[in-house]
Amino acid sequence: MAKKAGRTRFTTMLRRTFILAIVRYCLYASVLLLGACSAQSGAKEALSSVKPDSINEKSVATKVEQDLWRYIVNRSNLKAPDDKHLYWHIDWFKKHPDYLTRITKRAQPYLYLVTQEVERAGLPLEIALLPIVESAYYPFSYSHGTASGLWQFIPSTGKLYGLKDSWWYDARRDVLASTKAAVKYLKNLKKLFKGDMLLAIAAYNSGPGRVQKAIRANKSQGKPTDFWHLELPKETRGYVPRLLAVTELIKHPEKYTQTITPVANQPALSSIKLNTQFDLALIAQWAELELEQLYTLNPGLKRWATPSSNHYTLLLPINNMGLFKQALENNPTMDRLKWVRHQVKQGDSLSQIAQQYRTTIEQITNVNKLDNHLIKVGEHLIVPIAQQQTADYVLSESEREKDRLSKRSARQVIHQVKSGDSLWGIANKYKVSVNNLIKWNHLKDVKTLPVGKRLTIWQKKSTPVKDLSSVVQQGLNIDRKVIYRVKSGDNLSVIANKFNVSVSQLKSWNQLGNKPLQPGQKLTIMVNVINTKLR
Repeated sequence: MAKKAGRTRFTTMLRRTFILAIVRYCLYASVLLLGACSAQSGAKEALSSVKPDSINEKSVATKVEQDLWRYIVNRSNLKAPDDKHLYWHIDWFKKHPDYLTRITKRAQPYLYLVTQEVERAGLPLEIALLPIVESAYYPFSYSHGTASGLWQFIPSTGKLYGLKDSWWYDARRDVLASTKAAVKYLKNLKKLFKGDMLLAIAAYNSGPGRVQKAIRANKSQGKPTDFWHLELPKETRGYVPRLLAVTELIKHPEKYTQTITPVANQPALSSIKLNTQFDLALIAQWAELELEQLYTLNPGLKRWATPSSNHYTLLLPINNMGLFKQALENNPTMDRLKWVRHQVKQGDSLSQIAQQYRTTIEQITNVNKLDNHLIKVGEHLIVPIAQQQTADYVLSESEREKDRLSKRSARQVIHQVKSGDSLWGIANKYKVSVNNLIKWNHLKDVKTLPVGKRLTIWQKKSTPVKDLSSVVQQGLNIDRKVIYRVKSGDNLSVIANKFNVSVSQLKSWNQLGNKPLQPGQKLTIMVNVINTKLR
C-alpha cells in the first residue's frame, strides 16, 4: 500500500509539472506573438514612409550595378563551347589595350538608350555590345559596302526597316531610329532561327539566306546545325566569337589588362518630337549646347537644319532638354528658320536657287505652294537660309568631307605641351588657327593646357595646287576611312591591290605585325575616292 501511495503522489507531481510547463509555454508564445505583431506594425509604418519608386526592381539594380557595363555583362548568357574559340580575339585586344578604352568612352552617350531598346525587345543584353564590333560605337562610321551608322545598315536593309536617306537626314546614322530598326531585325532573325541567338547574330552579319543554306547543307550530311558547326564565310565565323570576346573582356577587364570607362546606369539623353523644321544653330543656342555635340547626339542630320518633312525626334542631354523646352515655351511664335525673299532673275531655276541657299527644290516648292517647277522672272520666292556660316555646322556632311580634304592635303604633327605653352602660342608656331586646335583635339577647357598633353596638329604640305580649275575639272582626291573585314583567301597583298594602297600602309594604319590575317578581322583603310563636283 505504501508503494502504491508513493506512486500516486509521484504521478500527481508529474501531472502538475507538465501542466505548469504548458502554461509557461503558452504565456511565452503569447509574448512572442505580441512582439511579432508590434514588429510587423512597425515594419509597415517604415515601408509606408518609402516612396514606391525607390524600392522597385530597376532602382535596386541601379544601386547594386551603378556601371551599365556591369549591368549588361552580369546578365550575359551567350557562350562559346570553350575558350579556344575566343582566344585570337581576346589576344588581339590584349595587344591593343587602348582600343577598348576608347570605344567604351565613346559609347557613353548612347549605351543606356541602346540597352533599354534591347532589353525592351527581350533580346540578350550582349546585343547592346554589338555596335562595338560593328562600328566601334562611332555613329559616323562608314564601311566597305556603303554600310553606315552604329549598326552598319546597308541601304537596302535600312530601307526595308524604315531607315530612309534624304537630302537632310540619313536615318541609318540616327542613333534611336537605327537602334530600333536593328533590334527589330534581330528579333525577326531570332524568330526565324527558332530562338538560336548565335545564328541570328551570324545572319545579321552575312544575311539569313546564307545561314539557312549552311544549315540545310549540314542537315543533309547529318551534321549538327548550331553556329559552331556551320560552314559560313570566315568573316561571319569570326564575327560571333568577337562579340563573345568583347563580353568576356568587359566582364573581367583586370584579367585581360583592359580599361573599361564606366557608364552610369541611368538615362543620359532625353527625346522630343519636333513638328517643324529647326535650324540647328537655334537648337544649340536654346539648349546651351555646342553644335558639334548636337551633331554627335543626332548624327543622322546631314545639313544645317532638321528634316523639312515629317516629324523629327531630337536627342539632347537631360539637363539641356529642360533648357530647350523652356525656350520653346518662352518663344511660341518665333521663326524656327531664317527666311530670305528671293526675286527670280533671268536664267534662274529652282535647282540653282536651292543650291545657292543650301536647301532643296522640294522645300522651295512646298513653302511657296508651287504646283510645278515653273518660275517667272520678277516673282518673289520665300527661301529658308542657315543662321550661321557653313563652317559653323562642324559635323554636317559637307564639313566632314572638307575635314577629310584638309587632312588629305596636310601632314600630322604631334606637339607635347610644355610649361608656359598657350593655345595662341602653339597656333602661331605651327601657323594654324586656335579654333582648329580646339576642334582637332576636342578641347573643353581652353584656358589651361596640362603639361605633357599631346596635341594633334594638321599642317599644310609645302607643295600647293598649281591650278585649282584643273582640280575642279578632274575631281578632288578624298581619303575615306573604310572598315574592311578580312575574307577567306585574303592576304595583305590582295587587299592592298583591291584598294590601290601599299602593304606598308596597311600595316601602318592597323599596327600589324607579321602574324597572318584572320577571317573576320577588321582593317582600317584610307581609300582614295574621286569627287567630280564641289558641293
